[in-house]
Order: sequence, then C-alpha cells, then structure tokens
Amino acid sequence: MTLTNLNSYGPGFQVKVLSSLLNHKEFLLNIHDILSEEYFDNQAHKWIISEILKYYDKYHTTPTLEVLKVELKRVENEVLQVSIKEQLREALQIPASDAKFVEEEFSSFCKNQQLKKALLSSVDLLKMGDYDSIKLMIENALKAGNDKNLGHEYIKDVETRYRVEQRTAIPTPWPEFNEMLQGGLGNGDFGLIFGNPGGGKSWSLVALGGHAVKLGYNVLHYTLELGEDYVGKRYDAFFTKIPVGEISDHKDRVAEMVQELPGKLVIKEFPTGKASVSTIESHITKCNDLDIKPDLILIDYVDLLRSKKNSKERKDEIDDIYLSTKGLARELNIPIWSVSQVNRQGAQDEIIEGHKAAGSYDKMMITDFAASLSRKKEDKVNGTGRWHIMKNRYGMDGLSFGAKADVSTGTFEIIPMEELESMTPSTPLQSSNEGSNNFSINTRESASQFLQNI
Repeated sequence: MTLTNLNSYGPGFQVKVLSSLLNHKEFLLNIHDILSEEYFDNQAHKWIISEILKYYDKYHTTPTLEVLKVELKRVENEVLQVSIKEQLREALQIPASDAKFVEEEFSSFCKNQQLKKALLSSVDLLKMGDYDSIKLMIENALKAGNDKNLGHEYIKDVETRYRVEQRTAIPTPWPEFNEMLQGGLGNGDFGLIFGNPGGGKSWSLVALGGHAVKLGYNVLHYTLELGEDYVGKRYDAFFTKIPVGEISDHKDRVAEMVQELPGKLVIKEFPTGKASVSTIESHITKCNDLDIKPDLILIDYVDLLRSKKNSKERKDEIDDIYLSTKGLARELNIPIWSVSQVNRQGAQDEIIEGHKAAGSYDKMMITDFAASLSRKKEDKVNGTGRWHIMKNRYGMDGLSFGAKADVSTGTFEIIPMEELESMTPSTPLQSSNEGSNNFSINTRESASQFLQNI
C-alpha cells in the first residue's frame, strides 16, 4: 500500500460513509461490528459515529435523524455542535448513487486508517527495537474491515424485527390486496399477476405504477411489447380518467395533471427478447446516477426478457429469468411487479389456478405474491373479471374476488363474488359457437375504442 493510497480516504470519503450509514440501514447492519470512531479524523464525524454505534448497541438498528437531533442538544461545545450540524447537512446531500462505491471501499478504508495509525505508532517502537509489536500492529491493521456480520441474531435483534421502517411496503390500488400483503409489496419482494390474452394484465401494471406515483414514489416501468409513448398515454388515461382512445384530444388536461404528481415516472422500452435482467440493472444504475432513485419497478413482462442461459428447454431459461429478477429485487431492496400469461386451458377458466401458469410452474414458486386476473370475452363486454390469490408469503391465499374493470383508463375495483354473480350481462352474446370472438359491444364505448383497449 503506497503513501498515496494511505491518503486517499480523506474527509470527502468519510462524509460519504456517514451518508451511507444514515440513509442505508443494511450498510450499518453489515459493518457495525467493524465500525469505529477511531477511523475518522474530524471530531464531528467521531461524534456522529459514536452516537450511531451507541444506538445500535442498544436497539440493534440505525438511529433516525430525530434521535440524533435530541442527542445533539446535549453537546455543550457550541463550535462542535455547529460542526456536527454542518457535517450532517453535507452527508444528507450526498447522491444516493455513491452508496455502492462506499460499500465496496469501506473494508479498504478501515485497513487504510488502521495502517496509518500503526505506521505512526511504529516509529517509537522501531527506536526501541520492538519489532514483534510492529509486526503485530501491522497484521491487526490488515485484518481491519473484515466482515463479521453473522446475519439476523434472533435473540438480540428483537427491536430490529419490529421497527416499522424495517419493511417499506408500497401499497397497491386495492385495499384487499394491501391487507393480505401487510401493507403492500415490500423491500425485495417480487409480485406477479397472471392473466389471459387481452385480459388487462398490462393495464394492471399501469394501475400499480400510477397509484405509487400518486403516493409520491418513484417508478420505473419497463415495456417489452408496447411503445414508450403509448404506455405514457395509458398513464395519462389512468391519472385523468379520460379513456385512452380519447386522450389525444385532452393534451392540455394532461399537461396540467402531470404537474400535480408527487412521484416520478420513467418508462423505458426494450426490444422483445433482446434485453436481459442485466440490461435493466444497467438502466437502473443510470437512473440512480441522474438522481432518480426508484422505489418500485414494473416489467411488462419478465417472460420476454433474454436469459443468460443457453438451454434447449425454454422452461430452464424462464426459470433463470425469474430467479434473476427475484435476485435483482433483493439486491436493490425494492419491490418488482410483473405479469405473465396463463396456458391455453387457463385462458378459458373463470378462476385461474396456479397450475395454469404458462411456460413454467416454478415462476410462481419464485415470486412472493402471485394473483390471477381472469377476464373471458363476456367479461370484456361487461367490464368485469375475477381476481384469485394464487400465492402469498405474507398471509392467506386461495381467495377469489370479483372485479369491475375499465381497461380504457386502467381502473380496477375489487368487489365481492356475490355482487359479481348478481350482475347480469348488458348485452347477450351473438354467437353460440364456443370460443368465437364475435359478440356485441357495450354501447358505452365505440367499437374502435373497444378494440384498442383489450
């Protein structure tokens, strides 16, 4: 290690470490046992690190800014108090994109700081001829920064399990789903919606993304079938409740509406079969670099991604894609929603069960939450459908609900099955041939709109 290396982790890097500790809970959980205030040069930094470690030792989780503000009032030295406030302010302005760099370099930073201390101390030892002590100090310095985190220690980490912010759930538009999901899809979760062709799967993603944006979350929507502009118009329809077939005549209303949205939405199109999970990960990194940190990712849809595996069996490739997507959700610690087709037999069912997944049954096993949306041709006429909860890691599954569905605006309302069964078709089917697509269209929308919206 050269002298240049020894001086490469100065105040700028140390502020970034503070930023990561304050903003990324997993970082503190991973390095708390090797973190020491001795590694920091600035007295304000030492105070902040000391308070973070004291809080962690007591509660086994990271302190909030409110906690630090309370402790700061007890600092009697006014100059130090001002310095601490300045360093906290500077740390909170560090871009989120720097966090990965800090995590990768932290181990080297610890070794660097310990080695500097060892070299300074060795001068006196060298004069005394105490070579064994010098050797021991250098060896200990090179061990600094080694990860000693065992994981979640059940007895010690009770407080961590029950901190509200430990799982950040992003609600869906549907209260019934949120109740089953303990608030919504959470950090690292992978949710999947199955459906028959033209049944509104892609619209359900728009509903999930639009609802999150209205709540102030940042959403990345990846489309592998539809164009970016058209997906954007679907969101326009969702937000304004103006049918997508008419939205082009209401550009002024859209321009006014988007200014009121608290969250950010980025729609990115990739060619079918050309993009992989790595492609999506690269785009997410780019968004982070431009200060658009995603809270929720939507992929329409995962089956159309390219697998890194070259296999004769399509099932193996699909499983690889789904495993990689789940891994991405865990790595980024944010939820991912996607949609998938059911097989030919499932497309005819009023209630779509789990074994009707197309391509591979394992895809449902990989996900944390899986639901199906069944909308047969009669339902498309009448604006109805049926939700079924196939899998749920956070509560009950096997439940079925009725649905009112307006696929001109992406509006889905969950209703009791009894209410759905009591609803009568607004117009009779015109053909007695099973499987025929010829039927009369509800008078509430034109034929051109209907064909555009399925």
